[in-house]
Amino acid sequence: MIVFNYETDFELVNEEKYTQWISKTITAENCEEGDINYIFCDDKYLHKLNVEFLNHDTLTDIISFDYTMGKLISGDVFISVERVKENAKDLKQAFDDELSRVIIHGILHYCGYKDKSNNEAKIMRAKEDFYLKILE
Repeated sequence: MIVFNYETDFELVNEEKYTQWISKTITAENCEEGDINYIFCDDKYLHKLNVEFLNHDTLTDIISFDYTMGKLISGDVFISVERVKENAKDLKQAFDDELSRVIIHGILHYCGYKDKSNNEAKIMRAKEDFYLKILE
């Protein structure tokens, strides 16, 4: 079950469209949908989590806590709406496009994709691009 939560003044437009898209992505990756919580927040909220749980004293756009067991995808995905807006501006992307990329990025991690090396990051970006086309 996919649930969207809001800890800031933001609300995802057309939650059902995103829910179906995320579910299709999970199925296409030969995984099963478990409990997935998206929490949209601001920089301050996410920075606190980053320091407390990851010992990183930096701003970030997404932190995901992965509770996946085998092929059953579950987790909490925290997204800083402020950071996504800033990144979209810096990358000259539409906010909705950058937000969608971040949303699916967390799911792809749960499906087993990594992005630490250049090669892994390239594969992750290709997967993101593929699933973003499906959303359109």
